[in-house]
Amino acid sequence: MAKYRLDYIWLDGYSPVQNLRTKCTIKEFDEFPTLDQLPEWGFDGSSTKQAEGGDSDCILKPVALFPDPTRVHGILVMCEVMLPDGTPHPSNARATIADDEGTWFGFEQEYFLYQDGRPLGFPEEGYPEPQGLYYCGVGYSAVGDIGREISDIHLDYCLEAGINHEGINAEVAKGQWEFQIFGKGSKRAADEMWVARFLLQRLCEEYGLDVNYHCKPVKGDWNGSGMHCNFSTEYLRETGGKEYFLKLMDAFEENVEEHIAVYGPDNDQRLTGLHETQSIDKFSWGVADRGASIRVPHSFVKDDLYKGYLEDRRPNSQGCPYKIASRVIKTIQSVSV
Repeated sequence: MAKYRLDYIWLDGYSPVQNLRTKCTIKEFDEFPTLDQLPEWGFDGSSTKQAEGGDSDCILKPVALFPDPTRVHGILVMCEVMLPDGTPHPSNARATIADDEGTWFGFEQEYFLYQDGRPLGFPEEGYPEPQGLYYCGVGYSAVGDIGREISDIHLDYCLEAGINHEGINAEVAKGQWEFQIFGKGSKRAADEMWVARFLLQRLCEEYGLDVNYHCKPVKGDWNGSGMHCNFSTEYLRETGGKEYFLKLMDAFEENVEEHIAVYGPDNDQRLTGLHETQSIDKFSWGVADRGASIRVPHSFVKDDLYKGYLEDRRPNSQGCPYKIASRVIKTIQSVSV
């Protein structure tokens, strides 16, 4: 038997942005455990805005586990929050996903690294050089800080944890970075995004940095941060067709308010029609159009097949991948095939 450190991870009840919470316990196993071997656990919901003090017990239900890349015999345990009667807590957005393995999601997480209350690389007063050379930049003047080091270590941690991390790059603004997570299955993709966020934030603790996910932390002529949502279904990948695609776009347009409601707070500051965005009160789609609500890849329309994947560019960097995936699936399911 070996002792394992289990770090249980969950989302609190804060609104409009939920925060990651974690606590650890030690358990003995003969070998690396399976999900069904992990016990449920409780926590004080009155300290996380998920219960009242007089009836504060909430339940952590393990839903995914990952080896902790920073420890021997360490396990990261992503959990849903449940009520004592076994039903999902109102803050549990994962439970609202109508999941199936045929739905694939890819999330592109942009973020700023912050130090001493400002983006990494910004001077104490004023601004650095305007946007231009930072995006996918190389060299000290473009990315000459510890941002690349953190981004690289984070990538390694995710891969060692078994998270399907697909890539990184410096983003358009100084101190801004991006990583991408892909999953075959909406719950799987969203679980891995939350654990990837957890690993990034925990890593930044060692550097005295914060991860700022706000969609527009720097006002003015600087890009905001998004979490573009790439999605496909088995029907979109295998059958598709222009008629179905147009019906799908009509459904997305009819549900604009419902999508914006779960695509992250303060999106009006980011979705302005500038900086590669469509205005928050409009809906559009376009082939290779980064200023559209939904970007249609050239590969999708190749040979007039209209099949493959699509990119919803409206979700922002503070969006909850559980809520985003749930809403996208609901809109897709409203369209007859």
